[in-house]
Amino acid sequence: MHHRPSPFVPDVKVWIPVYAQNFPKSNTQLGYQQIRIATRPCVNQSLHLLQSILSDYSDSMSLTTAHTLRRLPEPAAALQLIKPVTWFPPMWAYLCGAVSSGVSPSGQWGMVLLGVILAGPVVCGMSQAANDWCDRHVDAINEPERPIPSGRIPGRWGLWIAVAMTALSLVVGYQLGPWGFAATLLGVAAAWAYSAEPVRAKRSGWWGPGLCGLAYETLPWVTGAAVLSAGAPSLEIIGIAVLYGIGAHGIMTLNDFKAIEGDRATGLRSLPVTLGPDRAASLACLIMAAPQAMVIAILLMWDKPLHALGVAAMLAVQLAAMRVLLRDPEGKTPWYQGMGILFYISGMMIAAFALRGL
Repeated sequence: MHHRPSPFVPDVKVWIPVYAQNFPKSNTQLGYQQIRIATRPCVNQSLHLLQSILSDYSDSMSLTTAHTLRRLPEPAAALQLIKPVTWFPPMWAYLCGAVSSGVSPSGQWGMVLLGVILAGPVVCGMSQAANDWCDRHVDAINEPERPIPSGRIPGRWGLWIAVAMTALSLVVGYQLGPWGFAATLLGVAAAWAYSAEPVRAKRSGWWGPGLCGLAYETLPWVTGAAVLSAGAPSLEIIGIAVLYGIGAHGIMTLNDFKAIEGDRATGLRSLPVTLGPDRAASLACLIMAAPQAMVIAILLMWDKPLHALGVAAMLAVQLAAMRVLLRDPEGKTPWYQGMGILFYISGMMIAAFALRGL
């Protein structure tokens, strides 16, 4: 046995096994994953895991970890935990809802701003903290540098942050009136149902991305329209919002590509795991494109040809990007997420302006 310093906390040493025989032979199916995790110096072995495969070796090896030295979270790690990069889609969807309502925001800018903050930093940030806590054993395989497995968020601080932000979500949502508060309750419930036992919808490659897509796109869109109009949105608004939420299922499937290794090891049946990367990517592209094609057809039925042309142009760019993605799904997924999705959400706003004129 030998050791080397952790890159995150000075003078923290992590044991690295030299021989595979150090692991129980009874767990041959997961032995390879255990060896891989144990040889990564940034893994926090004190993850408070319940019946996790990682406990097979974390309890049998004497490790000194970052958790034993750090009592409070690093501020930068706490910000990383709530993933600001993920806030934009629900914030944008809320704005789409506000636009589609047809109600002037004059005199209601405070409600618009509060709703955007609620949809992004508060509810979405809470969902990311909850997901990271519930996925701490999976992240130890896929992304051991994440705040919780690395020890930069020690102990149960990840859980406390998620719980505190849940309470904050309800307080802020209450300020948006009955429609905003009801939507907040649904969003919070969806976030925990996606990540936490006993529901843990993300175990399924179908239900998980579906729930996430509806919570990220449909719910904030409908909420933005309801809050500004102080009433139930029209069926047209709900229909377009649902279509874009369904299309987001494909976006969420692409997000699972970065976690194939850990999902497979821990029994999560994401589509990249069950179908393989090539078939999963093809299906994701179909799921993203089909609802947009339906939106185009609906806009034409509503005598909105210019808006339909705009959405069609956005879809055409995505189709070109999808051809690149499908040549190398695992390698090109990060590129597509940074480029193709921009045109998806641009089509959302075009459709919102079409709804505004109905």
